[in-house]
Amino acid sequence: VAKYLDHLPLYRQEAIFERAGHLIARSTLAQWVGECGAQLQPLVDALTQELLQHRVLHADETPVAMLKPGEKKTHRSYIWSFCTTAFNPIKAVVFRFADNRSGHNVREFLGTEGPNPWKGSLVTDDYTGYKACFEQGVTEVGCMAHARRKFHELWVNHQSPIGQQALERFQRLYQVEEMVRDLDPDERRRLRQERARPVAEELYSWMLRQRDLVPEGSATARALLYSLRRWQALARYIDDGDLPIDNNWVENQIRPIALGRANWLFAGSLRAGKRAAAVMSLLHSARINGHDPYAYLKDVMTRLPLQPNSRIQELLPHRWTPPA
Repeated sequence: VAKYLDHLPLYRQEAIFERAGHLIARSTLAQWVGECGAQLQPLVDALTQELLQHRVLHADETPVAMLKPGEKKTHRSYIWSFCTTAFNPIKAVVFRFADNRSGHNVREFLGTEGPNPWKGSLVTDDYTGYKACFEQGVTEVGCMAHARRKFHELWVNHQSPIGQQALERFQRLYQVEEMVRDLDPDERRRLRQERARPVAEELYSWMLRQRDLVPEGSATARALLYSLRRWQALARYIDDGDLPIDNNWVENQIRPIALGRANWLFAGSLRAGKRAAAVMSLLHSARINGHDPYAYLKDVMTRLPLQPNSRIQELLPHRWTPPA
């Protein structure tokens, strides 16, 4: 918990233990962490299988450094994040560590090239690594926040009137989302079609008109084209009450990783990165379900050796209940 949730690298923990009178070598701490990660892997596998039972998922990736084998240099690796939506009563997030940003990592996780491919709706930004999934039966759901961000940059950096006018229209779409957030999917869909669809159609028509008026290759043209080229995916949420308007939920889940990498700096190896991703999957899933991650992990690691494999789902964060 100190390493993966509180962002304390083992060398700092070694010093903390020493101040308290406990001489525990960093290599010993690393061995303990590795053994715990190995013991928890079946639970992470079960969490992954459960995640893939849901029709709508978020996906995102964030860079982390990994030490090159036999060298004192690092190269860019990635932690991929997959999670259920904020609308889903099942709150779960799974992290995957990979030494590259290839879209193969997404296809492998979703099994799109295997015998039982996942073919739900995937909410993502516009990174090309996801595109092959959409060609293999996965439904693309765009991120309205990324589209809005392009116009926000125009307004902040250039005080662009077009940026300001676009932001006002995006704000009306998000005002509808505030209204429907806590409704059931059918009612959410009905109100979106009634109130958000006219705004979205007007926004799209307005962007088409503006595109003809701005210079080719300008920052304004790029902001407009970003939305126009993927409008179908961006507006898909209006017709499905289970779909979110943007990818912000998963971005919130990977924000602690960005904070953590500023402290632990790099993963020591590919295996260490994968262990870290596995442990963080459980800790952060416990956190978003409102559990004390330390209490969860302590109880689960006590029970896991005796838990029948057929009942391992009982120990998943969204099903776990604290002991009396």
